[in-house]
Amino acid sequence: MNRDAAGLTVSQVTVRAGGAVLVDGAGFTAPAGAVTALLGPNGAGKSTLLRAIAGVERPTSGTVVFDGDDLLGLPRRERARRVAFVEQEASTELPLTVRAVVGLGRAPFETAFGGRDPDAAAIIDDAIATAGVAAFAARELPSLSGGERQRVMLARALAQQPRLLLLDEPTNHLDVGAQLDVLAVLQRLAAEGTTVVAALHDLSSAAAHADAVVVLSHGRVVAAGPTAETLTPALIREVYGIEARWMTNPLTGRPLLAIARP
Repeated sequence: MNRDAAGLTVSQVTVRAGGAVLVDGAGFTAPAGAVTALLGPNGAGKSTLLRAIAGVERPTSGTVVFDGDDLLGLPRRERARRVAFVEQEASTELPLTVRAVVGLGRAPFETAFGGRDPDAAAIIDDAIATAGVAAFAARELPSLSGGERQRVMLARALAQQPRLLLLDEPTNHLDVGAQLDVLAVLQRLAAEGTTVVAALHDLSSAAAHADAVVVLSHGRVVAAGPTAETLTPALIREVYGIEARWMTNPLTGRPLLAIARP
């Protein structure tokens, strides 16, 4: 983890909708060169907070600073050159091929007249290979399974070559092997200096793959920091109502979080 890089700073972000407070004064930092997992039970505000950081949903108040710049104050095109956001569901039903969808990730880098940058083809090829979608790159998106679509959306985000990568449940719909592949991609990107923030549903995945965690409950950040120090049994019991214990994975030697109902 590169702790000297600037990364992301979220300060006092509040999101309201229909009179309800969905995110309440959330604040945390996510350093470059690290995977930061956004955790919390269903309805805790993870997706809403990610959408606010990405500028998809404007917060009622608060600031989002990335590498020293006001991220939400940037023009949309400039923000898209720095930030990629992978939402939980791929909703488009347009009959585009996988390669065409991935190519949309280069749109922020086209000229005003639609001319593509000279490196686009190579970047798209690399994104397709990295996300593991080459085998169905010629197929149309609506014909794919949910897991395949999720990997295509990751490939499109990779084609943006973002300095900040935001992901909402990136392992959603994926089988176990594909989940491990995607998490390995995120770790590799972080090692190369990307700031990665991913909402994860699985505590065990976060424990094994995230450098840091941000824990939300009822729209508030209740804990944030290095994974093993922050995900204490007491915190997990309070937020999730389950018992947990840190162990060592006998296969990898990495930390393993064992969980069970009390």
